[in-house]
Amino acid sequence: MSNTKEVNGKITEYMGKRVYDFMRWRKLASAVSIILVVVSIAALAMNGLKLGLDFTGGTQIDVGYENAPKIEDVRSQLEQAGFKGAAVVRFGSDRELLIKLPPEVAESLAQQNARDAAANNSIGDKVVEVLTQHSEGGIDLRRVEMVGPQIGEELRDDGGLGMLFALAVVMAYVALRFQYKFAIGAVVALIHDVIIVLGFFAIFRLDFDLTVLAAVLAVIGYSINDTIVVFDRIRENFRKVRQAEPAEIINISMSQTLGRTFMTSFTTLLVLWALQFFGGELIHNFSLALIVGIVIGTFSSVYVAANILMAMNITKEDLMPPVKEGAEMDDMP
Repeated sequence: MSNTKEVNGKITEYMGKRVYDFMRWRKLASAVSIILVVVSIAALAMNGLKLGLDFTGGTQIDVGYENAPKIEDVRSQLEQAGFKGAAVVRFGSDRELLIKLPPEVAESLAQQNARDAAANNSIGDKVVEVLTQHSEGGIDLRRVEMVGPQIGEELRDDGGLGMLFALAVVMAYVALRFQYKFAIGAVVALIHDVIIVLGFFAIFRLDFDLTVLAAVLAVIGYSINDTIVVFDRIRENFRKVRQAEPAEIINISMSQTLGRTFMTSFTTLLVLWALQFFGGELIHNFSLALIVGIVIGTFSSVYVAANILMAMNITKEDLMPPVKEGAEMDDMP
């Protein structure tokens, strides 16, 4: 214990570096986590996710304007023409728009036309006809694509299975590399992060599409990487620091990785903020999901995963390699 400095029986310095008492606030952090998870689950149960065209099916139409239009005006024009629930975002430049029609709108319009392969083009022509009536310049129909509801359901199911598979692989990896208590802590932290990100989208009724699903999977990867770094230091300090309580060892480990965690999260958030404000509407929800996920993931690496270890009474013995019978005799001269 010569490398440590204590005040009132608590370690405040280790190896010349300050030790912050993270575990002092673990009960408050647990309460915050529980509240966030409960609110998120309630929002998912009541509101559900507002699934995008990738999952529900529908038609997306790419149109080019001669003069840059106002998105609010375009939405209003489509709404008045009977295109209920149409989503309009800028695509590429200020003069190009991507219009997404819900499946029920696309089906009703298609039924008014000949039931052949040209039905989708008729939908695009109708949209351009409506918009041209309110535009001073010309409008070009660039592209019309349809996503069937069956394909959307497959994407939704495959995405859900992908998240479950990622969690299972992470749990197996952490259990093999560390110990089963660490695996449980890591997976609980990941589930915590995923639920809160999904709850955020449910509360604010934001579109959940394939890009957001990709962001959620990226959050899983980012969060487990951060958690593994913390766990690695906790395991090392459990073996190095003598006569210290588990909470003190976790405080030492968190303090040692604090600079790395802060700088990694901060620099990543800088990039995501740039995407959020300058990346365009198509990746707006993608960057937003990552921003929320990284903030929550950093919090869960510090408190949720470590809290699980404390709740499961992690001890030095859990991390000590088993001694083979007769090994003591083999070491004797």
